[in-house]
Amino acid sequence: LLHAAGLLERPTSGEIRIDGADVGGLDERARTHIRLASIGFVYQFHHLLAEFDARDNVALPLRIAGVGQAQARERASEVLTALGLGERLTHQPAQLSGGEQQRVAVARALANRPRLLLADEPTGNLDPATSQSVFEALQRLVKDTGVAALIATHNMELAGHMDRVFALKDGHLEERPAESHAY
Repeated sequence: LLHAAGLLERPTSGEIRIDGADVGGLDERARTHIRLASIGFVYQFHHLLAEFDARDNVALPLRIAGVGQAQARERASEVLTALGLGERLTHQPAQLSGGEQQRVAVARALANRPRLLLADEPTGNLDPATSQSVFEALQRLVKDTGVAALIATHNMELAGHMDRVFALKDGHLEERPAESHAY
């Protein structure tokens, strides 16, 4: 579902609509442009580049989008600071805790100011306390920026904090009533 919504895979049926337009049939170049301009991705494992510090890991999608280095680093610093990492900008991934690495990954996903954030088990590889901390930072930043977020998780406690919860059952999405979010 996340790969289809993120235009990484083509759906076998149905449509993917962005701003009312069916984008599922676009060529790969157009799909790549939409991903870069409008969609941020956070995965269970942060996939940070070891040779880059936190700020440059976050600046990378901005640089790919054609933003100059100084402006990209400034935006990266803003997002990292908003996630509580203002003092860790020049630290390599190996110098950061697991929770800090995942917050860098969240910052990288939000650096281009996407309209949609897709997150696949964004706290799945963290201990419960760190998971809660990272999730709260993600949730706060999503609400502060107004980005829409589609988060896939098996953690029903975290799912209970979502505005809407859907379960994927037999290949179909089923919305769960608000009272069942806590599981």
